[in-house]
Amino acid sequence: MAFNIVFLGLIALTFTLALSDHAPLQDFCVADPTKPVFVNGMTCKDPKQVSANDFFWSGLHMAGNTSNPVGSKVTPVTVTQLPGLNTLGIAMARIDFAPLGINPPHTHPRATEIVTVLEGSIEVGFVTSNPENRLITKVLNKGDVFVFPVGLVHYQRNTAHWNAVAIVALSSQNPGVVSIANSVFGSNPDIPADILGKAFQLDSSVIAGLQAKF
Repeated sequence: MAFNIVFLGLIALTFTLALSDHAPLQDFCVADPTKPVFVNGMTCKDPKQVSANDFFWSGLHMAGNTSNPVGSKVTPVTVTQLPGLNTLGIAMARIDFAPLGINPPHTHPRATEIVTVLEGSIEVGFVTSNPENRLITKVLNKGDVFVFPVGLVHYQRNTAHWNAVAIVALSSQNPGVVSIANSVFGSNPDIPADILGKAFQLDSSVIAGLQAKF
């Protein structure tokens, strides 16, 4: 019995570790995108060549351009923008919203997200997994904080007729983004229309129209 409990505990620990970024084994591992080596993450820059600029990025003070069909702009700060984030298991982003703009339903396959509102009022929501598929939603005001559990579909919407701004933090140096509409209707090559037709209970002509938008 004791062995089974220990064994199950080790399995749980293994899955927990598998679902988060690896912890660093040295003070830092600044990403070096110039090295042609494929690893889970990014290879390390020679520590002797590291400078303060490897841990610095400037730009979140600048509003993003929200002149697009959804009315929002995400400005990410991941390991791609800030090499010093490599192996540290964290990233962030600024989200600007036009009046009534949305950040469409999406997921982060590798990260939990926490959001705080800097300006305006933002409706947030996420959907629980099958079979319940329950929508959990709330309107946030300036200074409010909300968390989206890892992997779940979520969205944000500016509820007002003026601009809104939010800052998010994510529990991965490379959280990834899977935009639901883009992935389903804008895949390359297209997902066959008959599959999407059955999945969404729609006529193939409607599917074709949706795919044409993405």
